[in-house]
Amino acid sequence: MTAAGFLAVSLGVALICALGGFLVGRFTAPRPEKKPEGLTVADLVQRVVEDSHDGIVVLNSFGDVVLHNPRAEQLGVVRNNRVDDRARKAAEAVRSTNEVVFVDLSPLDGVKGRQPEAVHAEVRWLVEGFTVVDASDESEAVRLEQTRRDFVANVSHELKTPVGALALLAEAVLDASDDQEEVRRFSAKIMQEATRLGTLVTELIALSRLQGAEKLPELTDVEVDVVISEALSRSKLAAESVNIDIATDEPSGLLVPGDRTLLVTALSNLLDNAVSYSPPGSPVSVSRRLVDGHVEIAVTDRGIGIAEDQQTRVFERFYRVDKARSRATGGTGLGLAIVKHVAANHGGEVKLWSLPGTGSTFTLRLPAAAAHDQDLVPTGTSDHGGEL
Repeated sequence: MTAAGFLAVSLGVALICALGGFLVGRFTAPRPEKKPEGLTVADLVQRVVEDSHDGIVVLNSFGDVVLHNPRAEQLGVVRNNRVDDRARKAAEAVRSTNEVVFVDLSPLDGVKGRQPEAVHAEVRWLVEGFTVVDASDESEAVRLEQTRRDFVANVSHELKTPVGALALLAEAVLDASDDQEEVRRFSAKIMQEATRLGTLVTELIALSRLQGAEKLPELTDVEVDVVISEALSRSKLAAESVNIDIATDEPSGLLVPGDRTLLVTALSNLLDNAVSYSPPGSPVSVSRRLVDGHVEIAVTDRGIGIAEDQQTRVFERFYRVDKARSRATGGTGLGLAIVKHVAANHGGEVKLWSLPGTGSTFTLRLPAAAAHDQDLVPTGTSDHGGEL
């Protein structure tokens, strides 16, 4: 609740208490009173309290609950009509000092039934003998802060590797300045690490934009066949270097509303991932189909596969199924995270089917353009978007 909202509620409750006492003492004669028409100020204040996103609890001088809204119970501030002991102690401090007290009411170990992970509250003096607890759910802010700290720590760790390698290789070049063969060998490695560093920075910037730093441009109808063709061109060199042939189905004429550059990037990441985690000479395939008003682009490989307990984590930033293989191929660990966010920003999703030792199928599922006939019979029946 905002400071202005809190002040309004506090003043309203105080007004109700004071006005109620005044009316009881003033009008003692049993003459009939005309009932006001419509909503009263008390009704409005009560509705504000009842509908507040924050948990509101009013305590008397003994620390008993005299008023609370449903949100206070949802946040666990009030249970069985008793306020959390931490809030009660804070109220005692407020009555002693008449100053605002901030208290953490997050769930304690062993306390069950609360969904929020972080609940913070302000306890204020309300009126003589009464205090009010204003509690809010800060779980999302806490999670975002933890994500930010993890992200910074991961980025720092990932950047140290190529930067440290560049420093060591540069030193090696200086030491071998008289040996042209060694200079060429170390220089090639420097170029490799510099390329990896550049790719990491580029993907970090792309991921930052996809996570909300910048809005996507206005979406236009994009030809799925063109997206697949451009993604294949980007992955052609890497596939040929390990003797992998990427097979595709026939052009479909399907359209999706989106940003072509981002869609090509997402599909390229899926193809590069399939090539990197497949044995040399094994097949990789790309297929497309229309299913229930969505276009599904599936990339299937016969690689090492992904264990079930890792399948929910492969879309995390910097997570690698096989760290040694990923570093050997220059992977940054951001490719699948970018795919996930590209799909989400297009109103779609990315699905995974995988079996260790058999292979994997990543399916980019996007809403089809309105131009498509939704009654078109979908092709294919595979649950994971491809045949292995």
